Amino acid sequence: MPLPARPRSLTPPAGGEIDTVHTAAMGSIFDFDAQPKEQISPLIQRQYLSGSQSTITKWTVKAGAVFPLHHHANEQTTWITNGRCEAYSQGKKYVLTAGMVMIIPPNVPHELICTEDSIDIDFFAPQRQDWMDGVPSIAAGPAKK
Repeated sequence: MPLPARPRSLTPPAGGEIDTVHTAAMGSIFDFDAQPKEQISPLIQRQYLSGSQSTITKWTVKAGAVFPLHHHANEQTTWITNGRCEAYSQGKKYVLTAGMVMIIPPNVPHELICTEDSIDIDFFAPQRQDWMDGVPSIAAGPAKK
């Protein structure tokens, strides 16, 4: 026996709505440039926002800035929007210039050296819980004793 037809609303859903999906969560809007700027090292500033499953980061770096060799459980998508950086991973060198994107799988060792003043947008999934917990960025250098 066929199921009875589901009643349809008299008017279609408003923009951004699907009448068969129900959730209490709403999208959020942020002004990224208004986020706090953290001075990670003399050459590196960081701004970031985290959602429930990801983190987006804007790094503003001066020529000579180094993100030393490291790895993390997060997949990382790096997008150089301005400048030039050299990425090293698995014994290979990659030159990234404005507009280039590099996707780094979880737990893959990598380092980044910016040879020009640069803007680097990084997207991490899952979110960077370590940063939200106050763990310093690898770019801050060795821990002070």
